[in-house]
Amino acid sequence: MGPVEITLLAVLAAAVVALIVALAFTASRNGRDSRSEMEEFSKRGLQLDNREQRLDEREDALRSRARELSAREELLEGAEAKQAAELERVAGLSAMSAKEEIFARAERETKLQVANLTRDIEAEGRRKAEYNAKLLIIEAIQRLAVDQTSESVIASVHLPSDEMKGRIIGREGRNIRAFEQLTGVNVMVDDSPETVLISCFEPMRREQARIALEDLVSDGRIYPARIEEAVERAGRKVKEEGMKAAEDALLTMGITDMAPDLIEHLAVLNYRTSYGQNVLAHSIESGKLAGVMAAELGLNQETIVRSAFLHDIGKSVSDSNGSHASIGAELARRAGEHPDVVHAIAAHHNEVEAHTVEDLLTQAADAMSGGRPGARRESLEAYVNRLTKLEEIASAHEGVEKAYSMQAGREVRVMVVPDKVSDSEAHTLAKDIAKEIEQGLAYPGNIKVTVVRESRATATAH
Repeated sequence: MGPVEITLLAVLAAAVVALIVALAFTASRNGRDSRSEMEEFSKRGLQLDNREQRLDEREDALRSRARELSAREELLEGAEAKQAAELERVAGLSAMSAKEEIFARAERETKLQVANLTRDIEAEGRRKAEYNAKLLIIEAIQRLAVDQTSESVIASVHLPSDEMKGRIIGREGRNIRAFEQLTGVNVMVDDSPETVLISCFEPMRREQARIALEDLVSDGRIYPARIEEAVERAGRKVKEEGMKAAEDALLTMGITDMAPDLIEHLAVLNYRTSYGQNVLAHSIESGKLAGVMAAELGLNQETIVRSAFLHDIGKSVSDSNGSHASIGAELARRAGEHPDVVHAIAAHHNEVEAHTVEDLLTQAADAMSGGRPGARRESLEAYVNRLTKLEEIASAHEGVEKAYSMQAGREVRVMVVPDKVSDSEAHTLAKDIAKEIEQGLAYPGNIKVTVVRESRATATAH
C-alpha cells in the first residue's frame, strides 16, 4: 500500500469515528429531552388533579349554600304569607280587595286631575272668547252710529252678591245719597243680578265713581265717611291713570319734549269725548295721519305731527270762554310751542286764516279722523252739551258749591254752601234755576231742580 492509500484510510477512519461520536451524542441528548418531557407531563397531570379536587370542593360548597338559601327562601315565603294574612286580618281586606281599593283611589285622583285641567282649559278658552267678542263688539259699535247714548254714559260694577246692594243703599238710603252727592253720578240698583250701574255723561266723574264703588265693594265697609275717603282716593287714581294715558300717547307719537302743563291737559283729554269719540284717541289718530301725509309729501314730520296731535288740547279746559281752538293755541303759546304749531292749533277750524302747510295738514288729519265711519255721533254730543249747559246754569248762582246733572238730564242736583244760603233761600234758588232752564234751554219732558243744603259741625279733641 502506498502512502496515498494509507492517508485515505486514516481520513476515512477518522470520519467514521466522528460519525459514531455524533450519533452517540445525539442519542444521549434525545434521552435527556424525553425524560424532561415526561417530568413536565407528570407535573401538569398533578396540577390538573389538584385543580379538579379544588373544583369538587367548591361545587360541594355551592351545593351546600344553595340548600341553605332554599331553606331561607322557604322561611321568607312563610313569613310573608303570615304577614299578608295578619295585614288582611287587621285591615279587614284581602290582598285583591286592597289592590282594587288602590286602583279605585288612583282612578278617582286621575279623574279629578283631568277634571281640573279640563276646567282650566275651558276657563282659558272662555276668557279668550270673551276678549275676542269684546273686540268684535267694540269694532261694530265704532262702525255703527245709533241714536243711543247708554253705551257712552253708563258703567257697570260687579258685586260679589246681591246682599251688597243693601249695603250700597244703606239705612234709609243714606249711603247711596252720600255717594251720589260726592260724585255727581246716578247709581242704579235694579234687578240685574250682582250688578250696579253708574250713569253720568261726564267721563271723568263716571270713572271716579266706578273706581270708588269698586273700592268700597271690595272692602265691604260702606258708610258716609268711608265713602268720602274712597271718592278722594278714586279722584287721585283717575288723575294718575290720565297721566299714564298721556305719557303712553306721547310715547306712541315719539314726542319726548312736551311741557309738563300740556301733559296734564292731555291727561284730561283721556276723559273727554267729541261727538262720542275719545279726544285723546282722536288726537293720536290725527297725529299719525298727518305724519303719513307729511312723509309722502317729503315735509318736516316733527312739526306737523305735533300740530295735529295738539290741535284739540283746548278741549281739556271746560270752564272758560272762547272756542277750544283759541284756548288750545293760548295753552300751546304759554308752554313755549313753536309758532307754527300754535298757529295750526288756532286755525284748525278756520277761525284764523290757514296759510301754512302745518295748518292745512292739521285740518285734513282732523277731518279724516272725525269723518271715518262710526267715529262720531251727533246725538251724543247734543245730549252732552245739554247736560253741561244745565250744570253751567246752576253753577252760575251765588252760593252754589257743586251742580250735577242727574237722571240723564231729568234732574239737576245743586249743593250749596250752608254759610251763604239759608233754608228759605234754598227754595228760592231752586225756583230761580228752574226758571232760567225754562228760558234758556230746549229739552224734552220735565227737569227737576233739587237744592241740597247740608250743615256739618267739626271739632277736634286734643
